Amino acid sequence: MTNGLPANAHALENGLIEIARKAGAAIMEIYKTDFEVRTKDDASPVTEADEAAEAIILPGLRALTPDVKIVSEESAGAGNVPDVSDETDFFWLVDPLDGTKEFIKRNGEFTVNIALIAKGVPIMGVVYAPALEKLYFGGPDGAKLIENNTDPKTTTITVRPMPEDGIVVVGSRSHGDPDAMKAFLGDLKVREMRPAGSSLKLCLIAQGEADLYPRLGRTMEWDIGAGHAVLAAAGGTVENMDGRPFVYGKGDFANPYFIARSPSVPVKYQG
Repeated sequence: MTNGLPANAHALENGLIEIARKAGAAIMEIYKTDFEVRTKDDASPVTEADEAAEAIILPGLRALTPDVKIVSEESAGAGNVPDVSDETDFFWLVDPLDGTKEFIKRNGEFTVNIALIAKGVPIMGVVYAPALEKLYFGGPDGAKLIENNTDPKTTTITVRPMPEDGIVVVGSRSHGDPDAMKAFLGDLKVREMRPAGSSLKLCLIAQGEADLYPRLGRTMEWDIGAGHAVLAAAGGTVENMDGRPFVYGKGDFANPYFIARSPSVPVKYQG
């Protein structure tokens, strides 16, 4: 690889996983305490765990790839945003603690998200759920799930063919419009509607436990970049509602509605 990236993709993968694990450990230390919840300018919650994780991830990425720009949620909220676009060669896209609402509810469904974007496309990413001891990684050689921190088990993961008895549709635990979801699904045969927190929705499709995730609400690029990298490496897709490719590096980093799915699931594009 070029543009400030290590030539050894394996070293980059190992470094990325190590950074995510260290951030996850810091989050879990705070998770055990009676932490304070504050409200940001956009009315979303933030805790010291978000900031502690970012304080580990950003220096870690700078040491790993000194010349690659970093876009991170908490830094962006403070106005510290590098100049990137979907034409930029490479940049890191970071959500230090995705699923802050799930963290506050203490249900375990929160993640560390780190993605590497190349010309608008996520080419590598890690989604780490420290409370669940699950780490998902996607890159040029495919996708995998690493479970159990003390005795790690690694499994290669891929999306599954569309089940004959109906698909599993994942949606947000904390957001959603049931009527809009019903209208989008139309006559698709649905076996189960499964709520899930944070970017784990994308990872459930990647590991073949779910099939479709229509996001009919607001998200930001850092919310889904790492999950998109994992899903793409597992053979899945993320598309705009009209079927166009989903790109990163947009001016305000805000996402349109999108569809994440196994390619075997047919959808009716809109617009």
